[in-house]
Amino acid sequence: MNPSTVRTAFRTVAIAEALSWAGLLTAMFFKWVVAADPHAGAEGGVPVMGPIHGAIFLAYVATCLLASRSFGWSAKTTLLALASSIPPFFTYVFEVLADRKGLLGRPAVATTV
Repeated sequence: MNPSTVRTAFRTVAIAEALSWAGLLTAMFFKWVVAADPHAGAEGGVPVMGPIHGAIFLAYVATCLLASRSFGWSAKTTLLALASSIPPFFTYVFEVLADRKGLLGRPAVATTV
């Protein structure tokens, strides 16, 4: 696959994953903090944002593995990329750092973050 396409896909999905985290956290805030009775069956946006975030999370994992293979990331870098999907917004942080270090621009060169 074209490295430019992989780079664009990785960056797009990393940012989308961070934004979907924001959407899910916002929906959970309204469900559990703002709602008068969160157990009254008012799920709010959680049933909508949950599956959206889940699908984008899976897309992020797939694009991490694709980027790792395309750009020759080390196992450590690949694990850091995958682990960045767990805390909110870290996919964006990883994407920015990886881009600054050239990890998204040089095909088949093993490096670490």
